[in-house]
Amino acid sequence: MSPTLMSPLRVGTIELKNRMAVAPMVTCYCDDDGMPTEQYIAYHEARARGGFGLIITENYAVDPIGRGFWCAGLWKDEQIAPHSELARRVHAAGAKIFTQLYHCGRQTSSAIIGAQPVAPSALPCPVMGELPHALTAAEITTIVGQFGDAAHRARQAGFDGVEVHGAHGYLIAEFMSSYSNKRTDGYGGPLANRLRFPLEIIADVRAKCGDDFVVSFRISADEFVLGGRGLAETKTICRRLEAAGADLVHISAGTYESTSTIIPPLGHPYAWLAGYAAEVKRVVHIPVQVVGRIKDPALAEDILGTGQADLISFGRASLADPDLPRKYAAGHSDRIRECIGCNQGCIDVLFGNQPIRCLVNPSCGFEGAQEVRPAASRKRVLVAGGGPAGLEAARGAALCGHHVVGHEQRGHLGGNFWVGAIPPGKGELTSYIAWLGEELRRLGVQVVLNSRVTAELVAAERPDVVVYAAGARHRRPDLPGVDTAVEACDVLTGAATVGQRVVVAGGGMIGSETASYLATTGRRVTIVEQRAGVALEEGGARRADLLAEFARRDVRIVAGATITGFAEGVVQVVQDGTERTIDCDTVVLALGMTPDVESLDAIRAVADLRVVGDAAEAADGLKASRDGFACGLSIGRAPLERRLGGAQLEPVHAGSPSR
Repeated sequence: MSPTLMSPLRVGTIELKNRMAVAPMVTCYCDDDGMPTEQYIAYHEARARGGFGLIITENYAVDPIGRGFWCAGLWKDEQIAPHSELARRVHAAGAKIFTQLYHCGRQTSSAIIGAQPVAPSALPCPVMGELPHALTAAEITTIVGQFGDAAHRARQAGFDGVEVHGAHGYLIAEFMSSYSNKRTDGYGGPLANRLRFPLEIIADVRAKCGDDFVVSFRISADEFVLGGRGLAETKTICRRLEAAGADLVHISAGTYESTSTIIPPLGHPYAWLAGYAAEVKRVVHIPVQVVGRIKDPALAEDILGTGQADLISFGRASLADPDLPRKYAAGHSDRIRECIGCNQGCIDVLFGNQPIRCLVNPSCGFEGAQEVRPAASRKRVLVAGGGPAGLEAARGAALCGHHVVGHEQRGHLGGNFWVGAIPPGKGELTSYIAWLGEELRRLGVQVVLNSRVTAELVAAERPDVVVYAAGARHRRPDLPGVDTAVEACDVLTGAATVGQRVVVAGGGMIGSETASYLATTGRRVTIVEQRAGVALEEGGARRADLLAEFARRDVRIVAGATITGFAEGVVQVVQDGTERTIDCDTVVLALGMTPDVESLDAIRAVADLRVVGDAAEAADGLKASRDGFACGLSIGRAPLERRLGGAQLEPVHAGSPSR
């Protein structure tokens, strides 16, 4: 009989209660000395309470110069005691916990670690760009010992095992790949030599922790870079890892140079690494774990049922819904809040060492704040706007016991967020809006469509509080001929007619994605952008996808150019001090958004008014969802920071990273 997600799984000397694991993800919730904060512990505890059988922490540096982010560490004994509290609380919530041990190698910079990065060879990471120091044999031996020492500290802290991070282009991966390892000594050359470093690490961990401590190994099945390691070598490596004492292998992919394979953004295939895991599973006898855009339990069941893997990693999906396993086990899959793959809060912020958040789960990072509490007094709340800010405000207020009515001027929910789902590869955005709509229905919130909130409507309804989240509209510059241009949102919704030759004025997120949409319809598209490049607001992986799409479809980019006017059949621009014209049939405006505040003053005169989302400041969905939810929670009670004894509403650190 095939295993199911809720089947137990034996891994080494321990048994997991189910086959659902939280994948290791950097949070930037720890302090600058690698110590866990209450925010960090509560974050993991929430996912253990949500039913995951295994929690794998973020990558713990075995040495301070092995950090690429503001991540945790077990490089010294003083870090044991605070991490024991993490292990205790995760165990009390019913889950097992591994810590992931790593050394970033060349995938960092001296600005982060205060020293020159190290690597098997003096070759810079193509992304980070800094020349690393080539490790000596003695230095390699020291790092091997640091992995074993860190694993021993993890055991002392009460962790059930460690995951040795040999994936994603970090130091261990650098040694295993001839792409980054050009050594001519016993640690380079043939595969057997390139495997010496990871095998010595496993041996040292076993020597210091014993055979009853679980050791997992994470590996990229394919590095997806020219000259990088592929599946054939990976299968051989996994057999050697098993022989060396590994209890579990965790299949991932990529390096920093192929980031979209590590964290595929929306538009990429689901469960795309399952086939790679199946190939590894054919050659080993230990359990195989797999990651890679697996967010639907039904899909995970298929992976298990077809024998492709034994354990399923839910990474970003666990950010979106910490209670995913509990809901699935109870037969409430329809209530699972799905990850939309936007990467805005969990990936795009990391290189600035900012704490992670989640667009679809505004409570991510606030698990310890106990935000949802009954309000001291029940209010009648009117919410204007059915985008993320308005819907989250309505949800937050309803969760606290208020009577809430929402109004949306369109015939459907979602606002401009719904429009953003129209470009190629972005359809997943609508799952968040659909979830919010169902949650509001379950909470008893009435939503009135095709209804624009005015002062007259507010005066008639007489709510105690009005939350104004009516969004933003396109900015129209004061330029000659601008009235002949159409707006990007109208193009995407089909409300505007577009010719064959199109100039998109503005190459930000909206302009770039509108250009992508138009290019797929066969139009000849030119983007005019004042800055040096386009799609600069997009995350790295999504931007790479867009730029590749532009290259495939011959989208012309005119960067560093200022539009000076529009005339019949042309756009007038200045580039490098030279005036020129670009022929076109249609001009599409995508020059940013401005808050829609037409009715604000009149409404403020008749009601207690709160303004959130793009109506307050045109930003992004991440900010809109959090601001809306926090606003809804705040109605009828003291501000959260006062209830928490002075703690700030936003996630905070104890210090700042060493530079």
